[in-house]
Amino acid sequence: MDDTKIDRETMGKLAKSLNFLLGAGNETSAALKQASETGTDADVKKARTLFLKLKHGDRQSALAMLSGD
Repeated sequence: MDDTKIDRETMGKLAKSLNFLLGAGNETSAALKQASETGTDADVKKARTLFLKLKHGDRQSALAMLSGD
């Protein structure tokens, strides 16, 4: 994933996808949800960092779920 900006609505959808894939209470999905609600640079940076630390397959699965909308 490069430095592409993801809008707040998409971050919220990613959070829901990760909740489904990894279970409620997942740190990354919580960070994405927080970033989608606040939109602050610090929250977005934290969410992006945690998202990039996920296993490649988990990231791809979450992104694939978005394309199914």
